[in-house]
Amino acid sequence: MSMPAHDRLVVVTDYTFPSLHHEQAAAGAARFATHQCSDAQAVTAAVKGADVALVQFAPMTRAALEGLAPGARVIRYGVGYDNIDVKAAGELGIEVAYVPDYCTDEVADHTATALLASLRKLAALDASVRAGQWAAVAVCKPMRPFRDSMVGFLGLGRIGRAVMERLRPFGFSFLVFDPALSEAQVEALGASKAATTDDLFAAADALALHAPSTPATRGIVNRATLARMKPNAMIVNTARGDLIDAAALAEALANNRIAGAALDVFDSEPLPSDHVLRGAPNLQLTPHAAWYSDASIDRLQALAADEVRRALAGEPMRSPVPTPK
Repeated sequence: MSMPAHDRLVVVTDYTFPSLHHEQAAAGAARFATHQCSDAQAVTAAVKGADVALVQFAPMTRAALEGLAPGARVIRYGVGYDNIDVKAAGELGIEVAYVPDYCTDEVADHTATALLASLRKLAALDASVRAGQWAAVAVCKPMRPFRDSMVGFLGLGRIGRAVMERLRPFGFSFLVFDPALSEAQVEALGASKAATTDDLFAAADALALHAPSTPATRGIVNRATLARMKPNAMIVNTARGDLIDAAALAEALANNRIAGAALDVFDSEPLPSDHVLRGAPNLQLTPHAAWYSDASIDRLQALAADEVRRALAGEPMRSPVPTPK
């Protein structure tokens, strides 16, 4: 990007933030354009000729990428980047950055809280008292003490490790399935490595999902895997909604095949009024809120703005999107 600063173009395709002061400051003398694109055609038109494109939820397709300026960069506001055609970006030589660490603590806090509350059956106990009951054992049984419970992790990246550290003082045992980690690496973290996902599902008293959405993981929680779980087991998902077959989970909960679940992400968001999970028992639902704190939005924008500054200065990206395999 050797052209004069005022000839460069920074485009924000869509955003839900109160202001864009971090981004505008990072753009400096470059032209700065903001949009609220909701479809691929609008994005393609908005980013034409852009040197830097910031995208939140709008689709960044091959057509949009092809219209960017030579040497352009795309920056995704957030941890995921499913709305960007990263394969096409790689083929076109366009670098893509994301912000994978802006809400690590928040998601870990939310996950650990949901897991602990579910294992101690707080929602069911609350509902029983409000219904005029006073029967702790009847509501709680069966309930294993934390020190006799195994927490399974499907994936153990940045957030999964933060969850594990929050849970460690409670005395849980940990079992991990993550193909990216060796047995020695897992053991160094104070956990055991599961040889297969079947082993993980069968052993876990609580299963925390921290895997990305890939062809291998989509629908990994399904009728077959749920059938392998203990009747007292529960699932927490703050990762990706499509890791779970929603109909299979609703069926398992209704039939007491597993004890409960806590979900913050869904296969369709916002959750439709007629979604099968809305009527499922023993289920905590939150509206994709795990990422949020009063500080997380500003942190997200500040880190994305830093990528804008790096792009305009020709510096390496802080957080490049992993190359598709």
